[in-house]
Amino acid sequence: MTDANLDRRGADRLKAVLAPLGVAAAAGAVFAVVGTIDPNQPGNYPTCPFLWATGLYCPGCGTLRTIHALAHLDPVTALGLNPLALAMVPFLLFWWGRWMVNAWRGRPRRTTLAHPAYLWAFLAMVILYWVVRNLPFGVFLAP
Repeated sequence: MTDANLDRRGADRLKAVLAPLGVAAAAGAVFAVVGTIDPNQPGNYPTCPFLWATGLYCPGCGTLRTIHALAHLDPVTALGLNPLALAMVPFLLFWWGRWMVNAWRGRPRRTTLAHPAYLWAFLAMVILYWVVRNLPFGVFLAP
């Protein structure tokens, strides 16, 4: 392989990983901002529109405070605020890592995130979580 081919291959790899690196940078920026600006203080962030309109918690309620707790290395508090969001972190890291490795290796992007059965099961789990956290016996899931 010539030096020109090696240089081209390196440039192609760098170009391929720009998207996953951009997502990582954006996630890091969100993590830094939410870790710095406390969502527990009134007025720092808007109220959840679903909570405001209905008085019920959505599946995402408590996620900002969960991120803030994780930024301050407090996983116990994070678990109490939104266990679903905390449980999603390893999956998101896995998918991002797989995307990064495949981009680095020059493999084509997959057009599907996961098998449809897994996505439907996840959707059902989110809806169940949404309902249960608003019932009297599910108060432990409320933020």
